[in-house]
This record gives sequence, C-alpha cells and structure tokens, in this order.
Amino acid sequence: MFKTKKVKPETEAAGRSFTSSEISEMTGVSLRQLQWWDEQKVVSPRHEGHKRVYLAEEAVEIAVIAELRRKGFSLQKIRQVLRFLQKEMGKRLAEILSAESEWHLITDGKTIFLEDDNQRIIDLFKNSDQPMFLVCVTDQARRLGVAVPGAARKPVRKEVSGTARKARAV
Repeated sequence: MFKTKKVKPETEAAGRSFTSSEISEMTGVSLRQLQWWDEQKVVSPRHEGHKRVYLAEEAVEIAVIAELRRKGFSLQKIRQVLRFLQKEMGKRLAEILSAESEWHLITDGKTIFLEDDNQRIIDLFKNSDQPMFLVCVTDQARRLGVAVPGAARKPVRKEVSGTARKARAV
C-alpha cells in the first residue's frame, strides 16, 4: 500500500490532547457516556477517523460535567451552566483560569456563580436559602494535568469589586 506522511494536528502543538480512553480513565466517565455527550453536542471533540480527540479545555469541561452529574444535576441544567460560562465569560471553561486566582463554580440549580474570592464564596453559602453546590474548576484542571498558568504559586490577593460572575435564574 501507499505510505503517507503523518501530519501533526495544529491543535496538538498548542496544547495537550486526550483520547476518549484517557478522558474516561481520568474522569470516571464511561466511553459510552462520552460518545453520547458528543452525539448530543454537550462536548464535541475533534474526530480523527473513528477516534475522538479532546483538547485540554474539553477535558476540564468533562470533569466539571461529571462532578455536577455526581451531585445530581440533570444534563439540561449542566448545559445551562456550560452556556453561561461560554456566553457570559466569552470563553471556554478552561480559558477562564487565570494565573492569580482559583475559580469556583457555585450553583443552587437556579442561579450560577463563577467566583474567585473565598470570602464571597462563604457569603454566598451563608446567605443561601437552599443547598449550594461548589465545583473548583481550577482543581479539576490540576487533577487532569491540564496546565493552569501560575498554579504552582500562591494566588495574589487583589480586591476588585464586581469580579463575581452571576447568571440569571436557570
């Protein structure tokens, strides 16, 4: 047969990519679940032949989705969380990670907060009328081995009003 030159995808050069098997092993999400999420356009990876190849930010999205599913959130609510993060922040989930803070996703199922100030997180929990759920987005990225800029050093404290991101009722 003919030998072809293997071309390295340009997205791999920019960051690490993961196969479905690697994602499944790291997040505890079954291969079938990953396939279904792809079919339902929850997280759509790149396709190379019959293989699914996930970028680092998609891996973080899957880890957050898996955590919310374990906490009992429906896929419909999770889609709303992802839409909020992508629309309101104007970026994909892993791209919101900054060198100076740890980001936490907090929701009660109706309202979504994306917060990087520990005191505000405590205030949200104190002032809540119903149970709140928290997922540390930065920790999910670290657990997956996704590069988080400045993750090795202690976050710098900067008090800037209005850094909390809040969504309308879902």
